[in-house]
Amino acid sequence: MESVRLKARAKINLGLDVVGRRENGYHDVRMIMQTVGIYDRLVVTKIEEDEVKIHTNLGFLPVNENNLIYKAFILMKETYGFKGGIEVDLRKFIPVSAGMAGGSTDAASTLFAINKLFYLGLNLRQLMELGVKLGADVPYCLLRGTALAEGIGEELTTLRPMPDCHIVIAKPPISVSTKLVYEKLDSDEVEIKHPDIDGIISGLETGDLYEVASKMGNVLEQVTIPMYPVIDTIKNDMLECGALNAMMSGSGPTVFGLFEDEERAKACQEFLRQKQDARQVYITDVFNLVNGGKK
Repeated sequence: MESVRLKARAKINLGLDVVGRRENGYHDVRMIMQTVGIYDRLVVTKIEEDEVKIHTNLGFLPVNENNLIYKAFILMKETYGFKGGIEVDLRKFIPVSAGMAGGSTDAASTLFAINKLFYLGLNLRQLMELGVKLGADVPYCLLRGTALAEGIGEELTTLRPMPDCHIVIAKPPISVSTKLVYEKLDSDEVEIKHPDIDGIISGLETGDLYEVASKMGNVLEQVTIPMYPVIDTIKNDMLECGALNAMMSGSGPTVFGLFEDEERAKACQEFLRQKQDARQVYITDVFNLVNGGKK
């Protein structure tokens, strides 16, 4: 049987701004997206049966039409009409419902795998155009690296790579409804302060990690943190441990901190684990394609 093995990598948002709301309910955004070293492992095998079978190490994950892997297969099947199906072994390591695009990156890797296994000959741009039908983050998860995302997140511009650093990732044991966060942002309850997205881009252009860190900002924190103050607690703990800056990724609840010094990052990880405000705490790094990254 033909198989492909893939690393579906997570993302963080170095900056996230919401600049408008469309009539269909979608929001126009300006975000700086960055791939990190944490990844899920997928083994995708071509099978004769005209279906998708999903096996995973997490019993609570859906393995039916509610899984984006399943939806990616159906989309490709309906679009290109190839014969046969796939069997997917998913080893999940990216925190779930964490603002790190775990589901989207699994879907992106599935599109990539199907294109290869069934010899569809699609280029990256064509895969990205398909991916946006599954979710706004999927095109970026196909592109990866450092990018400015605009529109609903599907208009992508590649940026200078993020400077190398150590990243502490901490997810508290809560789930955040992205829909609810955006609904509250749309209400008159929140006085929106917009982050300096152009300042982050300037720091990337000069390769200045300190400038990138100082300009980081996420407009959704103004909604999510009042609902879940533990996010702010973890941010402050990271800063106390020596992070150049710390911020919530996406709509939360995951918090990440940037560290120049690996020992400080390790000390922060140990401190957060002992304090137990976060259930999952990892140290990872920047993943840039220019540094030899591969699918």
